[in-house]
Amino acid sequence: MNRDLLRDLSATLAAALLVVVAVLVGNGIQHSDHSLFVRWPPVFAQWEPHVGPGTPAAIALAVAVVAYGPVLAARLPWRALLFSAWGTALAWTFSLALVDGWQRGIAGRLTTPNEYLRVISRFHDLPGTLRDFTHHIVAHSPAPWPAHIAGHPPAATVTFVLLDRIGLGGGGWAGVWCITVGATAPVAVLVAVRALSGEALARRAAPFLVLAPAAVWVGTSADGYFAAVAAWAVAFLALAVTGHRSGATGFVSGLLFGLTAYLSYGLTLFAVIAAAVLLLGSSRLRPLPYLLAGLAVIPAVFTLAGFNWWEAYRLLVTRYYEGVGGIRPYSYWVWANLACTALIVGPATVAGLRRACAAPVRKGIRTCLRTPASEPRPALRTPASEPRPALRTPASEPRPALRTPASEPRLALLVLAALLALLIADLSGMSKAETERIWLPFAMWLLAASAFLPRPRAWLTAQATLALLLNHLLLTGW
Repeated sequence: MNRDLLRDLSATLAAALLVVVAVLVGNGIQHSDHSLFVRWPPVFAQWEPHVGPGTPAAIALAVAVVAYGPVLAARLPWRALLFSAWGTALAWTFSLALVDGWQRGIAGRLTTPNEYLRVISRFHDLPGTLRDFTHHIVAHSPAPWPAHIAGHPPAATVTFVLLDRIGLGGGGWAGVWCITVGATAPVAVLVAVRALSGEALARRAAPFLVLAPAAVWVGTSADGYFAAVAAWAVAFLALAVTGHRSGATGFVSGLLFGLTAYLSYGLTLFAVIAAAVLLLGSSRLRPLPYLLAGLAVIPAVFTLAGFNWWEAYRLLVTRYYEGVGGIRPYSYWVWANLACTALIVGPATVAGLRRACAAPVRKGIRTCLRTPASEPRPALRTPASEPRPALRTPASEPRPALRTPASEPRLALLVLAALLALLIADLSGMSKAETERIWLPFAMWLLAASAFLPRPRAWLTAQATLALLLNHLLLTGW
């Protein structure tokens, strides 16, 4: 066993021990004083082994991706790979959700008392409701909003109001929306990784982005939808700073970043990831005016409609500490949240993150930032008198793609920026519990670290096994 593999396994073992300790300590705390407000800490779920209509499809998809995913990811044309990644992620997420059945797994998720669909009727006068939105955030206010509506800016609820108005009302359509849009997040990550770090690493990451344990919570929670919007904001910014129609892509990125901030307060931390993208770009200043112009649109629309983002956030903090957020012990959740993260990203990502931490040290940050990911590959030359030898690989193995010297440190910087944003969210104390869904937007970028790993099939098997066990042993709350 080589040294790198031993270190990878040590990292995954440490993550597994963290999860075990979080389960044991969490159950002890919950049984003693019930201060965690979750049934199966650290995850918001209950122990309920079960199978369902999605079980055969989920198992079949897992086997197929493990067997053929790395080969197809290496050989498919780029556009075909993107569509295949979306289709496979969509099928994987739907099949996992259907393990709980249509009603319990999809149609009923967003209709529970704290969810968005419960307040659709209160948005009949949309401008008036937005002007009055902040008056119902604090728990003791008249007709207070349910927890999720109060806990998010109104763009989250407005999305489902608009779906209802175009005839796609009810839990079924809302669930399908979240899964369908949420399954595009892996595609956005692939686009960004290719632009910033080169196609080789993007192709290696593709099967891991598709077969992620995080899909258990993408189907169905609104946070899967939020994750996709945030991911596309970063993807368009990556295109803008690498010279791909900088004006148009920069403006679209700004629009999506603005929408992200009005879907979830905590996703303003995506500014950390955006900063890393700007740092890695070869055209950092050119798209900035367009980015800022796009960024102003959504906040301007909601502000003119009468919604004050800063006032709403201040009131949310008050409500948070008046409710279970003020009771849940920070001393437990500040590290148990990380155990939740280990579950949603899986052992492959943990091992990949270990390698990501080593990549900048090994290669050098200065070289990483000085070498653009899009630089031309050096031509392979042989003497004119000699025939060029054919490059052959066995039919069962993907052909290795060429990498630039700085590609791995560049991806490492992007991944570590996402990890930093997640750690800031953790230390803030505003994310006690339920982070298996709340941190889905950050988790999508951590998954890309799996591109650093050799032996992809073994790691993919571990990812799929974890996802299937989580979905079949636990009945998740989201």
